[in-house]
Amino acid sequence: MTVIVPDDVDAVVYDLDGTLVRLTVDWRAVESKIAAILRDADVDPSGLDAWTMLDAAEDAGVGNDVESLIAAAERDGARDARRLPFADEIETELPIGVCSLNCEESCHIALEKHDLAERMESVVGRDSVPERKPAPEPLLAAAEELGAAPERTLFVGDSAGDEEAAERAGTQFAYVGDGPTSY
Repeated sequence: MTVIVPDDVDAVVYDLDGTLVRLTVDWRAVESKIAAILRDADVDPSGLDAWTMLDAAEDAGVGNDVESLIAAAERDGARDARRLPFADEIETELPIGVCSLNCEESCHIALEKHDLAERMESVVGRDSVPERKPAPEPLLAAAEELGAAPERTLFVGDSAGDEEAAERAGTQFAYVGDGPTSY
């Protein structure tokens, strides 16, 4: 499970959920609540996942309601998050940070719960910048906060979306564990 940090890397950015910790969020329950908000806004949520529903909610003018609902579930899930084995393998002296699809506050809660917060020099969540992963902006913001050029930054994640974010941002990428999972 160990990720080897290449010599040409000046900073390492980690995904949070599924990489360092596992938030305990009942995404089916969250999606059901989002679907109700969308139906009230005359939007058909059929076949949409939480992130696509968030996009649809933003388009329908109810994005803040849905964002608040998701963020509350993530904060609660962060309080009960379990530390994953890879979190014990962070041994680099390089500047490190987190770039997550979760809201920034939930990232801080989970990192503090598992005594990882002090090491992180950057924490970029879904609500930290205008775009969210797999758009490149969150990862680029984390690299900039760590003082590293994108091509000299290693992003470590667990999903195909993490790999896409790294590719779009021009960073190096490594999977934690056995390879990609889906969002």
